[in-house]
Amino acid sequence: MRKLLLLFSCMLAFSMQAQDYFPTDAGVKITDNTLVAFTNATIYVTPEKVIKKGTLLIENGKVTNVGRSINVPKGAKIVDLSGKTIYPSFIDLYSDFGIKKPNRASGNSRGTQYAASREGYYWNDHIRPDVNPIKDFSFDSKKAKDLINAGFGVVNTHMNDGIIRGNGLLIALNPNSSDAYRILDTKSAQYLSFNKSVTSRQAYPGSRMGAMALLRQTYNDANWYANGNMKNKDLALEALNSNKNLVQIFETSNLLDALRADKVGDEFGIQYTIVGSGDEFERIADIKNTNANFIIPINFSNAYDVSNPLLAQQISLRDMRKWNQEPSNLKVLSENGVNFALTTRSLKSVKSFHKNLQKAIKYGFDSKKALASLTTIPATIIGNSNIGNLNQGSYANFIITSGDIFDAKTTIYENWIQGDKNVINDISIKDITGNYMLSVNNKSYDLTISGKGAKQTAVIKLGDKKIKSKFSFKDNWISITLNEDSGYTRMMGKIINPANVMQGAAFDTLGNETAWSASKKVKKDSKKKSKKSKEQPVVVLPVSYPNLGFGNYSLPETKTILIKNVTVWTSEDAGILENTDVLLENGKIAKIGKNLKARRATEIDGTGKHLTAGIVDEHSHIAASAVNEWAQNSSAEVTMEDVIDPNDINIYRNLSGGTTSSQILHGSANPIGGRSAIIKLKWGENAENMIYDNSPKFIKFALGENVKQSRSPNGTRFPQTRMGVEQMFTDYFTRAREYEALKKTGKPYRKDDEMETLVEILNGERFISCHSYVQSEINMLMKVAEKFNFKVNTFTHILEGYKVADKMAAHGVGGSTFSDWWAYKYEVNDAIPYNAAIMHNAGVTVAINSDDREMSRRLNQEAAKTMKYGGMSELEAWKTVTINPAKLLHIDDRVGSIKEGKDADVVLWSHHPMSIYAKAEKTIVDGRIFFDRKEDIKKRAAIKEEKSRLINMMLNEKMNGGKTKVPMKRADRDFHCDTLEEI
Repeated sequence: MRKLLLLFSCMLAFSMQAQDYFPTDAGVKITDNTLVAFTNATIYVTPEKVIKKGTLLIENGKVTNVGRSINVPKGAKIVDLSGKTIYPSFIDLYSDFGIKKPNRASGNSRGTQYAASREGYYWNDHIRPDVNPIKDFSFDSKKAKDLINAGFGVVNTHMNDGIIRGNGLLIALNPNSSDAYRILDTKSAQYLSFNKSVTSRQAYPGSRMGAMALLRQTYNDANWYANGNMKNKDLALEALNSNKNLVQIFETSNLLDALRADKVGDEFGIQYTIVGSGDEFERIADIKNTNANFIIPINFSNAYDVSNPLLAQQISLRDMRKWNQEPSNLKVLSENGVNFALTTRSLKSVKSFHKNLQKAIKYGFDSKKALASLTTIPATIIGNSNIGNLNQGSYANFIITSGDIFDAKTTIYENWIQGDKNVINDISIKDITGNYMLSVNNKSYDLTISGKGAKQTAVIKLGDKKIKSKFSFKDNWISITLNEDSGYTRMMGKIINPANVMQGAAFDTLGNETAWSASKKVKKDSKKKSKKSKEQPVVVLPVSYPNLGFGNYSLPETKTILIKNVTVWTSEDAGILENTDVLLENGKIAKIGKNLKARRATEIDGTGKHLTAGIVDEHSHIAASAVNEWAQNSSAEVTMEDVIDPNDINIYRNLSGGTTSSQILHGSANPIGGRSAIIKLKWGENAENMIYDNSPKFIKFALGENVKQSRSPNGTRFPQTRMGVEQMFTDYFTRAREYEALKKTGKPYRKDDEMETLVEILNGERFISCHSYVQSEINMLMKVAEKFNFKVNTFTHILEGYKVADKMAAHGVGGSTFSDWWAYKYEVNDAIPYNAAIMHNAGVTVAINSDDREMSRRLNQEAAKTMKYGGMSELEAWKTVTINPAKLLHIDDRVGSIKEGKDADVVLWSHHPMSIYAKAEKTIVDGRIFFDRKEDIKKRAAIKEEKSRLINMMLNEKMNGGKTKVPMKRADRDFHCDTLEEI
């Protein structure tokens, strides 16, 4: 008999797993009755369509009917769900569920890897659109259980590796089925990121801007390949073109990267679905303007443990705000019309998903929109109408709950996936939680029952004394084992009515039996208590721009400003004007003169003060998320405009020192560096609005030790010598000439962003700012330029410029130098502080630059040093940080001097601008006051008050049992030319 039963069970298992068209030769074919009717339930067909006391009919894994008046077919199994609620199962669009982790590339002691390691594929290993994770997929029952318990029915999974990562798989989390049924789509999406593949040690790209440039070039090459222009076979480009009509899901790690990804997509007509990071609320207008769908994680930060005041001082205001403001992110996104789905991504445990979502709802996120973000919205994004809803014909993926799915007290009983039941909590176990009066033999105890389903637990107290006990509840029967001197060893009983009144028998240590009963306590003065016990309202601190200390809660407006009776340093032939008025109007310098008047102007008394043009820093690395794309000897394809960081506090600090414009340069890791960004320091604006309109085109070149890797023991990249640097320039410009010649023929050509940039240099459309020290190399680059019939625009650093000043003047190149830096490395041994004055006297346009975040806020004092070293006049010294760098950057028609018609970029100083006592009282950019010393003092007080408030909130969080974390001091980056960074 046992053998017969075993044979039957095996046949049944086979029939459940076998595909319809597979032959059956193991015996009688068994067909299950899968017709089930769920009646009398509240059914969320979609978040917008709710049916009260409805019926859901399912068969063969699909919804066959849903509504209030449904005729249940004969033979259907009927499940009465009176008082219960049915929701569509959730969908997670961003997962690596069931995908084997890629093997990390092993180390190589022989140096950095520059070439690709895959033959027959794209030239860069980190471009992997050909990866199909189906071969690495293995259903993970343990992770599936966690997701099922949280209410998920479908995940979109992929290989989380590389910049272009290949396609995704849409998987039903059905542990009772096989992959033949679970895999809903083998090409559900294409995934991308800015992160390199761990399977390759190929160095390029080595920065965020490099990753963006690589994506652009890949798209260019894919179009070239699609048109049949490549002679070779490229499996990666073929896959990319094959996947171009799929949903494109782009992973990012912060909101700036989200905006950067959207920027690349827009350039190629691709609308990415962006995986966000939870900080979108900080720049919600920019996020909304992407018009992208988002996939948002809900992994909120824990409060800091601020009980140690010394450690608390190390926490930045931004990090403190993050803890307070993050839970409001979903509300902010929703209220601003951003379409988004939710994901479990970045959660340490899926079990925290509901807790975090409940917190977001507490912070104002609408529960109906929460349901949509887990059901209909992800289904629409992925383009599958058979999931995320309970319409007729959809998969029978649904959750059965005791009530509102987002209520902490709600129990999730079952999660049906493809018509198969997964029990989470036994639906037959009644919820008896609450406070009871337990009576035994005229003695009263307090009985408190908490928990869900079979995990309900009880605490028994006699007065203040807790009685040790074990509690179990099943099939309406209650069992309590007592381990204390209560006089009784165990109690048995059951629920006798809907009010959860309990009755039963208690047994003492001698086995004597007596009756016991328990009934729920009646709440007295419930209205008063409810008012007292009402939770404190959520307090979310306002967002500033940027969202850190000294940020602006509203951006400065362009004003009409009249500065009276001030000493004006024009940086023009007019020189210094005493007791003069300057009118700023519509963002421009409107008038300069005496006794000026203007209606509705804000008047500023400049008596005893000095007004100058805003300082222009020709060489800076502030406000950048990256500085070097070091992984190739030429990175002309990258641009610093891609990585402007508007959140850098150094923007504000530079404004406090009178700096209003900066050229953000690429570093000096390679001979041909990246393209520059010329920005106005408009504190609070986004990155795009900081970049000059119709900005002159610049690029960073470099000479010397850095580019030949003399300080890198693993450096194996060409060039390795200074003569190799010269040959590299010659080679690249020769190739650029050939590239341009091909373009001019009208024949098809492969668009190469690197060559496009070099052609601009040849044609005088892009200007070189070159890192330089030694006279021999300075001469070399001028000769190379003359050979190819263009001019070097600026030698920056140029610390041996005094040796070749005459040749520089003849070539027409400017010098942007330090005032008194010397001997900080070997190739600077011959530097002298008289360098600037000597070059100036030889007819070279000379600027003093910073290359340093600290120096860039005291360039006024650096300019003064040229008077000590070389005897430059006050006017000429001041021009080295105003009109001269503006001329070198080709923006002198807009800024750099006080002249009618120019941009209203001016600084009001308390004293002579080159005095060590001078303070910038107001720094104005485009007629907008971006720094005001009086307002700065108010901001400092406000920061102190806000931090104190947040510390108190965090202390309360800890006292109330909330999780906390130990503060860690944030490392502050200091970018110079020599800085390298990895993405």
